Amino acid sequence: MNYDLVIFDWDGTVMDSTGRIVSCMQLAAVDLGLPSLPDETVCGIIGLGLPEAIGTLYPVLDAGAIERMRERYAFHFIAAEATPSALYPGAESLLTGLREAGMKLAVATGKSRKGLQRVWGNTGLDRYFDASRCADESHSKPHPAMVLELLQEMAVSAQRAIVVGDTTFDLEMARAAGVDRVAVSYGAHPVEKLLPCEPLAVIDRLHHLLPVLGLAATELVTENL
Repeated sequence: MNYDLVIFDWDGTVMDSTGRIVSCMQLAAVDLGLPSLPDETVCGIIGLGLPEAIGTLYPVLDAGAIERMRERYAFHFIAAEATPSALYPGAESLLTGLREAGMKLAVATGKSRKGLQRVWGNTGLDRYFDASRCADESHSKPHPAMVLELLQEMAVSAQRAIVVGDTTFDLEMARAAGVDRVAVSYGAHPVEKLLPCEPLAVIDRLHHLLPVLGLAATELVTENL
C-alpha cells in the first residue's frame, strides 16, 4: 500500500448531505430575516466550521447574530435528520474493504463534535474510524491543524497519509499539512475549483480511490456499485 492512513472529509464526501446543509442554512436565514442566498453560494462555504461559514455568508453579522443563526441552523438540521442522509454509493463497502486491508481511517470535518456523534449514533459508522477531528475542537479548515493532530494521534508521517475531500478547504488543509490529497467530483465544490489545489486524482466514485492507495479492487468493495 502507498499509504497507512486515509483521512476523509464527511459531508459531501462520504455522506450525501450537501443539499440538506444548503436548505437548513437557507431556513435559518429566513428565521433571522436575512436574505436567502442561492444554492451555489451556500455550497461554497461547506467544509468550514459553522460559525466561520455563517460569517462568510453574512459578513455584516456580529458574534451574537452568528450564534443565533447557528442555533437556528442546528434546529433545522436536527429536525431533518429524523431521516438520515444517505451515504454515497459504495461508501460503506469501501470503508469495510479498507479496514480489512489494514488501513487506518480517520475523519476531519467541519461538523461539530455533537453533530458527528449524532450522525455516527444514527448510522453506526463510527466503527470504521480510528480517530476524528471536528471544527469546534480544532481550527476550522483550511487550517492544517486537524490533519496535523490526526497524524500525531495515529503516529503516521505526513508522507504516509492522504486526505479525501470535496472542497477546496479540504484540499488546502491537506496541502498545508504536507499531505497528499484526492478530490471527489460529486460534492459541494465544482471540479474546476478543486484542480488548482493539485490533487493526485479527481474521482467520480469512492471505490476509484483504491488504485490511488495502491490497492486492487475487490468484489467486496465493488459489488453493487
